[in-house]
Amino acid sequence: MALFTKQEALDYHSDKRKGKLEVISIKPCDTQKHLSLAYSPGVAESCREIAADKEKVYEYTNKGNLVAVVSNGTAVLGLGNIGPEAGKPVMEGKGVLFKIFSDIDVYDINIDATTPDEIVTFCKMLQPTFGGINLEDIKAPECFEIERRLIEEMDIPVFHDDQHGTAIISGAGIMNALEISGKKIDEIKVVVSGAGASAIACSEFYVSMGVKRENIHMFDSRGLIHVGREGLNEFKQAFAQDKDYGTLAEVMVGADMFLGLSVKDAINQDMVKTMAENAIIFACANPDPEIPYPDVKEVRPDILMGTGRSDFPNQVNNVLGFPFIFRGALDCRATVINEEMKIACAQAIADLAKEPVPQDICDAYGVDSLEYGIDYIIPKPLDPRVLTWLAPAVAKAAMDTGVAGIQLDLDQYTKDLETNMKASKARTKGVVDSFGYDF
Repeated sequence: MALFTKQEALDYHSDKRKGKLEVISIKPCDTQKHLSLAYSPGVAESCREIAADKEKVYEYTNKGNLVAVVSNGTAVLGLGNIGPEAGKPVMEGKGVLFKIFSDIDVYDINIDATTPDEIVTFCKMLQPTFGGINLEDIKAPECFEIERRLIEEMDIPVFHDDQHGTAIISGAGIMNALEISGKKIDEIKVVVSGAGASAIACSEFYVSMGVKRENIHMFDSRGLIHVGREGLNEFKQAFAQDKDYGTLAEVMVGADMFLGLSVKDAINQDMVKTMAENAIIFACANPDPEIPYPDVKEVRPDILMGTGRSDFPNQVNNVLGFPFIFRGALDCRATVINEEMKIACAQAIADLAKEPVPQDICDAYGVDSLEYGIDYIIPKPLDPRVLTWLAPAVAKAAMDTGVAGIQLDLDQYTKDLETNMKASKARTKGVVDSFGYDF
């Protein structure tokens, strides 16, 4: 049953002030002195400080808490290439999630550009203003080149969430699923339905976790990716099997994991029956997964399953990752979000799932309890502990790998995160309540 009507969704985006974001002043500007401090002549003092030392930009401006969500609207959710204007509601929504989950400010920047050169050039020009760049909804294969080049050519964190978000969250799920099943990561057989940005990034992340590349069987709309096929781009070639091992149904036999980033009904119960004991299924097509959760449990209750939906256990939800990855990266002034930081985030997610869940979180999800096990291997996004577990883990990995610009006292940092987040929620609630919305 739908939670809302089409008109309710449209009203949410258009009622009172249009859109979902607003820029507000956080310093007083009620007197002539305030005006002089905010702008001329007082502003010149901070300008001179920054001119003498560019690092002072983090002291006197909002750069250290500001992320650009950049999109050209070529791969928006399940809507496809709908353009930057039509994609803007999604980018505004991404800004809302950054703010409510990690107190990061966002400008959504929707650009009329399609080539990697155009997008790379544009993003590089943003570096003086932003502490990080979240690339969003840019189609494959261009997105791979764009992110790679920006990481190489910029010294602020650049992260394409469509690639790495699902990878990190599902990677955490794999860690716990393998622990529960007693399997070893370097021995599992993985079947992937889909070969877009997310599927390829997930597969690369699994390899960095220990999955053998030759054990990953990736399918696109034409079938299994293998060396005998023509027209494969370099990213698909990285997962080409040595020969054609058959159809999706044939390759699913004995598989320890199925990752779905494709379409509804990509697999069926007969295929699920042939998978290995205590297998993992992450069916992440939205809103309808590759196979419904009840269909899997009907024939294979032993399978550890997750979907992209919130109404079934183990939701693979990107909001468990990007707000906290950027929070940790920004706060230690990391120059990059490297593989170690991503793995640290996944490990922190996996570890949090083993902790006792407060009753108020259970109540928020309408359940009596949540306990680590087959139906709870991934924490819930609304669990406030996610911030204080993930951001420090990311920051620590950045410091340990030498990409952090400053060193943090992690104990004090964790306390500061709680204090700052509480204050941010109060400010945001005050602004939203002032509009008197009734939805």
